[in-house]
Amino acid sequence: MYEPIFALFCERVKESIQKGTFAKLTLAKTMGDTELKNVYFRLVLNEDNTFSISLTFRYKTEEIESIHTLDQALLVLGSHIKNPFLTALLFTTDDDVTFKVNKKNAGSIIEQAPTFKNASPVMLEMIEKGIV
Repeated sequence: MYEPIFALFCERVKESIQKGTFAKLTLAKTMGDTELKNVYFRLVLNEDNTFSISLTFRYKTEEIESIHTLDQALLVLGSHIKNPFLTALLFTTDDDVTFKVNKKNAGSIIEQAPTFKNASPVMLEMIEKGIV
């Protein structure tokens, strides 16, 4: 089962935010032709100097954005693994972390050299304000 590996992936997401290295997170590679094409996970700075997560669901014909706590956002992401997404991509300034589920329901994490040299603008602002 992929769930324990996805839990490790979620820990990596939290860690990247705590360390200030978070750049971007997206779900990709759907099973077949689906209405939902992508889910984008972004940091949002709140007026009270806390942060939330913006999830943007990109469908064939529209986009829907919703705001969540970090834990809620990770639960929502988890609910879309294998339904319909097979891949979650976390981009940090340390490395790119890819979570994949195969046909046998096994999860894996692959680490590669970082794509992004800088954390997301909101992440940088959070560091500047001492939020993380």
